[in-house]
Amino acid sequence: MKTVFEKTKGLTDIPFHYCPGCTHGIIHRLVAESLVELGLMEDAVCVASVGCSVFTYKYFDCDAMQASHGRAPAVATGAKRVLKDRTVFTYQGDGDLAAIGTAETVHAAARGENITIIYVNNAIYGMTGGQMAPTTLVGQKATTSPEGRIASTNGYPIRVAEMLSTLDGTAFIERVAVNKPANVIKAKKAIKKAFQTQTNKQGFSLVEILSSCPTNWSMPPQDALNWLEEKMIPYYPLGNFKTPEEN
Repeated sequence: MKTVFEKTKGLTDIPFHYCPGCTHGIIHRLVAESLVELGLMEDAVCVASVGCSVFTYKYFDCDAMQASHGRAPAVATGAKRVLKDRTVFTYQGDGDLAAIGTAETVHAAARGENITIIYVNNAIYGMTGGQMAPTTLVGQKATTSPEGRIASTNGYPIRVAEMLSTLDGTAFIERVAVNKPANVIKAKKAIKKAFQTQTNKQGFSLVEILSSCPTNWSMPPQDALNWLEEKMIPYYPLGNFKTPEEN
């Protein structure tokens, strides 16, 4: 029988720890496939964050290290400055990147560090039990906002892609989603473009990926994907916000 699809060689054989229906697995596959297809996997360096993706270093078949909560861009900066010819990337969630790690992210981008950030936005703290995150939508319920996020007291959700795209140091910024096949295809193209930006030494690149969290959203997986489409994408519109100028 002809094989039409197989697991990418960029992932190890260790089973994922993610909840059923979580789209982290899809994103891992896209990142690994992109690195393999670009010929970058062997020399890649992954910096794992703290959150649902805390065991990322076990899944990608490349060198990896664990950063403290929110500090992945700082660790990646050090790695890239020492290992200039390696492809260095972080894998971070919204609670990690847009909360405790905001400063590290913003200043790495402002400096134009030649690293790539894979930023997974599921609008909630996942690993710690579903607390309100910087990306939680207005009206969205969480364990720390049981009546829903209230803008007058909790502020508004942070649009990371738009914010970082205003900085001169950023080269490539795009927001994608993995809730349906067409979006998954676009997500992979954006991830490959981000890595190519780093290979071309053009500066800081980030791909924001809208992801579902059925467990902490208290929804069946299909309902969670529909909620992402109906609620998240209108507030976090998909598209490219910055791309390197052609030489």
